[in-house]
Amino acid sequence: MAIPLVYVVSNAFKPLDELFRYPPTLFPRHITTNNFSDLFVLMSNSWVPFSRYILNTIIITGGGTLGHVIVASLAAYPLAKHDFPGKNLLFSMVVLSLMFTWQVTQVPNYLIISKLGINNTYLAVILPAFAYGLGLYLMKQFMEQIPDSLLESARLDGASEFRIFWSIVMPNVKPAWLTLAILQFQTMWGNTGSQFLRDEQLKPLQYALFQIVNSGPARQGAAAVVTLIIAAVPIIFFLIFNSSIIETMTTSGMKE
Repeated sequence: MAIPLVYVVSNAFKPLDELFRYPPTLFPRHITTNNFSDLFVLMSNSWVPFSRYILNTIIITGGGTLGHVIVASLAAYPLAKHDFPGKNLLFSMVVLSLMFTWQVTQVPNYLIISKLGINNTYLAVILPAFAYGLGLYLMKQFMEQIPDSLLESARLDGASEFRIFWSIVMPNVKPAWLTLAILQFQTMWGNTGSQFLRDEQLKPLQYALFQIVNSGPARQGAAAVVTLIIAAVPIIFFLIFNSSIIETMTTSGMKE
């Protein structure tokens, strides 16, 4: 499992002749940092400041991740702990949506975004992220494990539904929404926004990095560093919260 990660890291420190060596070597024979300096020069010569790409990525990734966790949790709570007409139908639609890849919904998403008049804005990338079905499914299944008696006790004490959701339900499903945040962060981090964003000033870091990767053989050293950056950020984010993912997968929930 570690070999691909080691290979990505070692490639970032290989000179060009070793990057094209066949058969490839796992570790560099002559370590160099020229690839990092090449990437720095390329990004500093861009007519859009590198800091602008970073800011766009922070806005898109942070907004999409936070919004999805909040919307998925709010939608999952009534599905898990309330009875109302059409509840099973709605949940069946959520499960059915998991069967479709983003390519299937690409055209409808574009038409909806265009009709809303938010094309070529941050919202065009952030808003669709709120509706990913996997997050709602995960939160709903996890919330079902909270005892109904705990919620009824809070209602008898005069707590409102929002107070119950925020003070009782969310703390008890913390491993689930942290796991959801990690998964959504990885999805948003890899989003180039090419479908909706036309202005260069709005495009995220991933778009700029992929342009370098596709620049030809002469830029393969910088491209190796790009690959390292793209892989490193989600991995670091995962390592910070990996205990929550393990807890989500191993917990049996609360018991009556």
